Amino acid sequence: MPLGRKFAVLWSANALSNLADGIAFVSMPLLAASMTDDPRLVAGLATLYALVRLLVALPVGVWVDRADRRTLMVTANLLRGGALVALALTVHLGVSSLAVLYATMAVVGTLESMVDSAAVAMVPSLVDRDRLDTANGRIAAGQLIADELAGPPLGGFLFALAAAAPVLATGGLWALAGLVALALPVRGSSRAPSDAVVPRPSVFAEARDGIVWLAHHRVVGGLALIGALASVGYMLPFSILVLVAEERLGLDGTGYGLLLAFSAVGGLLGSALAPRLRRRLGYRWTIVASLTLAAVTLTGLSLTSDPRVAGVLLALYILHAVVWSICALSLRQRLIPDGLLGRVGAAARVLGLLGLAVGSALGGVLASVDLVIPVVAGAVVFAGCCVLAAVTLRGDLTPHSPRLAEGRPQADAPAGEH
Repeated sequence: MPLGRKFAVLWSANALSNLADGIAFVSMPLLAASMTDDPRLVAGLATLYALVRLLVALPVGVWVDRADRRTLMVTANLLRGGALVALALTVHLGVSSLAVLYATMAVVGTLESMVDSAAVAMVPSLVDRDRLDTANGRIAAGQLIADELAGPPLGGFLFALAAAAPVLATGGLWALAGLVALALPVRGSSRAPSDAVVPRPSVFAEARDGIVWLAHHRVVGGLALIGALASVGYMLPFSILVLVAEERLGLDGTGYGLLLAFSAVGGLLGSALAPRLRRRLGYRWTIVASLTLAAVTLTGLSLTSDPRVAGVLLALYILHAVVWSICALSLRQRLIPDGLLGRVGAAARVLGLLGLAVGSALGGVLASVDLVIPVVAGAVVFAGCCVLAAVTLRGDLTPHSPRLAEGRPQADAPAGEH
């Protein structure tokens, strides 16, 4: 069922952006590897990208609440598109360097955080609240197809033609996404007219408001904590999954790529199932069931050496990840006031990014003992997430409270099912 022209515009801009992300995911490390033989410098590109996104998350959240979100999406997409076109020119002329690549990706990481945050915050203003699950499911499906299925092979193909080709394509797609976003509606200011004469608080003070709101809201704060723990549980096995594929499953590079591609199919199924499961089971039990599936699939992965069984288990794992993501995101969009969507989302994102970093580091340490240990540890973490979700998400999840609607922190906000 159509979700309206405005949502279609957002979906289209998001799909173009995700296709560019998929191309960049493959082509940027290849470009770095063409400039240096030092694996630390090649891996450092991804580390820098993650660090930049972590550092800018809170201030970006403030600007998403301060400014018109359409303008942010358009401007950020055009700027990162221009940055990649400039990088492609330096590569084509043979004057690029690792320092230029690092600097460009630092800029792109900042702008990507702005685009992603603004897009998430715009969804509740474009569709009815009762259809947020469907809207987020369609966005997730588009992201999986563009970012994980179409983008990476296209990036590899273009790089084989010329090193500058995928860089130019990425920049062009981001710029096109910005132009498409011009058709989105302008969001009016959420501040009262009298606020115009009051000095604006500092970025730090406004970011703190989002952190305080998150800390005092039992449901949204609980979702953020579950998300952080789930990020740890995800990275524990996935940080060393390539080694598991090689040493336990007996796969080469091609086999590993096919394994990941097959797992993405589970995500597509999850994007279609999530709205239906939520309507049948409610948010609480859909989330608990999805986290339980993660614990079960990782347990199975720790016990098998059959690549076919592992492929099915990973597809089911990605199915869980998409269902969990859609439900958690829709819940946040329902419960967080519009004027706080950027800041509260940024605070939750910081917790998730920290969880990814901790899980990755722990995965490497535990894998040095035995490759199975990080996989089992991930299953244990997800089992804990199941318990936390069952305890946290109870009661009524609809934003009835006037205090909630006004955006002020609540010591014990309503929680549970809708």
